[in-house]
Amino acid sequence: MTLNLGLEYHTRWGESLELECRDGRRLPMEYRGSGYWSLELDSPESIGSYRYVLVENGRIKRREWRSRSLENLPGEGPVSIRDAWRESPADAPFYSSAFTKVIFRRRRKSPAAEGGNVQLRLFAPTLGPDERLAVVSSLTGWQTPLLMADDAFPLWTLNLEAREPFSYKFVILSSKGLLWEDGPDRSAEPPAKGSIVLADAAPHFQRTPWKGAGVAVPLFSLRTENSFGIGEFTDIPALVDWAVKCGLSFIQLLPVNDTTMSGSWQDSYPYNANSSFALHPQFIHLEGMPKELQEELNALPKVDYERVNGAKRKALEKSFFNWTPTPSYRRFVKENHYWLLPYCVYSVIRDGRGPDISAWPKWSRGLQESVCREKEREVAFYAYVQFLADSQLREAVAYARKKGVVLKGDLPIGVSRLSADAWTHPELFHLDSQAGAPPDPFAEDGQNWGFPTYNWERMASDGYRWWKKRLKRMSAFFDAFRIDHILGFFRIWEIPIPERSGLMGHFSPALPYSGEELHELGFCPEAAPIGPENDVLFLEDPRRKGYFHPRIDASKTRSYAALGDSQRERFDALYEDFFYHRHNGFWQGGAVEKLSALLRSTGMLACGEDLGMIPGCVPDVMRRLSLLSLEIQRMPKAPGNPWASPASYPYLSVAATGTHDMNTLRAWWEEDPKLTERFWREALGGKGKFPEKCGVPEAEAVIADHLNSPSMLCILPLQDWCALSESRRYPGNPADERINVPAVSRYYWRYRMWGSLEDLIADESFCRKIRSLVKESGRSK
Repeated sequence: MTLNLGLEYHTRWGESLELECRDGRRLPMEYRGSGYWSLELDSPESIGSYRYVLVENGRIKRREWRSRSLENLPGEGPVSIRDAWRESPADAPFYSSAFTKVIFRRRRKSPAAEGGNVQLRLFAPTLGPDERLAVVSSLTGWQTPLLMADDAFPLWTLNLEAREPFSYKFVILSSKGLLWEDGPDRSAEPPAKGSIVLADAAPHFQRTPWKGAGVAVPLFSLRTENSFGIGEFTDIPALVDWAVKCGLSFIQLLPVNDTTMSGSWQDSYPYNANSSFALHPQFIHLEGMPKELQEELNALPKVDYERVNGAKRKALEKSFFNWTPTPSYRRFVKENHYWLLPYCVYSVIRDGRGPDISAWPKWSRGLQESVCREKEREVAFYAYVQFLADSQLREAVAYARKKGVVLKGDLPIGVSRLSADAWTHPELFHLDSQAGAPPDPFAEDGQNWGFPTYNWERMASDGYRWWKKRLKRMSAFFDAFRIDHILGFFRIWEIPIPERSGLMGHFSPALPYSGEELHELGFCPEAAPIGPENDVLFLEDPRRKGYFHPRIDASKTRSYAALGDSQRERFDALYEDFFYHRHNGFWQGGAVEKLSALLRSTGMLACGEDLGMIPGCVPDVMRRLSLLSLEIQRMPKAPGNPWASPASYPYLSVAATGTHDMNTLRAWWEEDPKLTERFWREALGGKGKFPEKCGVPEAEAVIADHLNSPSMLCILPLQDWCALSESRRYPGNPADERINVPAVSRYYWRYRMWGSLEDLIADESFCRKIRSLVKESGRSK
């Protein structure tokens, strides 16, 4: 079959269009005049999917948003495809697997009818599973809607036989009737011979944008009758059942990667993974566990990390003793060998030498093969454990997808410096530095997470291969993901080793001032501190000697107090420029490059955690890449406001009452009574005596405001959903429900929900109340 591809694109002198194939090959197109470019192929099957790219001097200047498919082409003879350049559409998030495979998943797909010489094809991802796209045209006297095929959803196709030009419009068929697209009639002209494919622009229909609701809860905090002192992969279906009963369509989890280092409670930190690919064995459900111990651990108010993991380790070793490899296990090992074998070898060496990889021999393929030979049984044990975890999580994911509930994962910004990733790929990290965060209202000295920072230049040299593999692995389990600390893709707060305080950090990458510039302004950046070591105005860049960063919060130092009035004014101006203006364009370009490469490699719905000290370029980049922002009422992004207004949130956002790093709604209510009373009166319209405790009416008012916000998603912590019911809210001190305190570097992550998932599901009144609030806000499933 001969295929002719063409589109109209007006280029500048020196520019040309090329066709980029699935395998990376680029085929030059021929200019036909009047802005029209075309390419004829005798073997179209050889290109697979394709997209158009704009090229100048051999380099790609611009690339279409997504690749196109050659599925469902009509006829056997010559086929012409008339394309139009595709920019990122306004409904880009709906092309993610969260919608195409879960929420809007087609239950019964209809294939395209064969034959015809005209094919209409277009993308329409926002149609629900009970809606169908159809065509009404002059060919049928504008009467009978012709159903389009959805077997390649969100692509819709319709094959027609036409001998003369015709007009048509797209319509949506549903139980509510017929909805016509806006705008003028479309027109088509059949070819003289062969067939033609018209790639139409997306239709616009007058209807309310889709909005959904969900729950955020750590997997380790789930409690069921069958769990063993901690939430398990097999508990997810019960959480899904509760979500469905309440009309929720998203479940957001914290990271579920293995964090085992020392075997102590300090391994409970879910953002300090020993592998970006391996799952934590603590989430595996095991039959035949000691009944008395199970009952004892399940009765505890919080997770006992050491006892749970110790007991599960013994049980896993026992089950492995009598286990023989299966075909599905061998398939798992083959498909995951790129991370599985390094992780297993890492785990074996860690068990023997301890977690400090700096005391280990350097990783090499030869060392890995040697350990696999000498410690074959031990290596196989860890592969077996990962196989069990993988199998159980996949079963839970399949159940959630079938029920129309999206599992949203969490992509940590960092990896442990003692991880398998850092051991096997040290070139990808700056192991002499630590990632963290500058001071904020929750941590006055900033935060030091201890993770090494990324060597982005090295990562870019192979097209961010490590990141793409990481996202591919993640997409096996999740259809949406939260990019933890998305600011790290713009710049990271980098703290040199051996410093501990976040106050001694600086942005990386950055444009520090040279010593000469600062001397000309009347400063001596090399000056010794007046008091403590951190009592300085400038910090020298660790990789560029003679260049200096203004120290964060320098105005609180004695060195600043010692400045004269004119020097303070100059320093304040320099500080303002450095932290809020100087880097915007610099950071924007780097973030677009990194994030674009990553997002092109995954079908998951991407959401960014964009809280904290936000550069001005961040919102623009997130809008450009259709990334959902995170909106927290008590962390307003508009300067000078004590809180944000949910009614002003953008559509491409996730509205939330809090995160795992904050107090719950009820505990926050008691943090600062004066501020809360002002919030109650001004934001909630409270009258009369101020309620010192956050009762059900107050919780409902806050939650209703979030549900009624314009945000595409409203995902609230489980603790805050439970605040809607006297029977379901935690009866003790609300502060006990906090998951993490960022200011405490070695925090014990051990929160467990009060009551069980069985209790939540059985509480008809509670579920009915949530479902009613969700439905009234237009977020119903």
